[in-house]
Amino acid sequence: MSDLIIREARAGDLEAIIRLHEEDELGSHGDAWSPETKPAYEAAFAAIERSPENRLFVAVDGNEIVGTFQLTFIPNLTGRGATRVKVESVKVKTARRSSGIGARMMAFAEDHARTHGARAMELTSSKTRGNAHRFYERLGFSRSHEGFKKKLG
Repeated sequence: MSDLIIREARAGDLEAIIRLHEEDELGSHGDAWSPETKPAYEAAFAAIERSPENRLFVAVDGNEIVGTFQLTFIPNLTGRGATRVKVESVKVKTARRSSGIGARMMAFAEDHARTHGARAMELTSSKTRGNAHRFYERLGFSRSHEGFKKKLG
């Protein structure tokens, strides 16, 4: 893993990114790469790429994409105008988990957020992900809020 690099995602990475989500039974949201779903993912990628508040990253080991995450910068009135960064869609290839990739991605995310003016990072994780919760707590995250979601269609 010494060759691991973390960089912004490119359009050519899209299938590999979706495949990471696809292999995650708990958090896939029904994601699957196919000719029918490809246009929706391409549109979403284009929207992320256009947005100055969003950045999508991949972790690459050699020529293989082994992880991904998205950062969303959120300006806020509270905290005297502190910018927060929401970390989303964190995935590490199943066969490569517990090898330090996730920790490297999160350290990169924290450094990137701090460098770009954020004063806090936040994330949500499904209540069923005990291993992920312990991982985030080891990295210094605390369980500070209860989250809610509502589907809109």
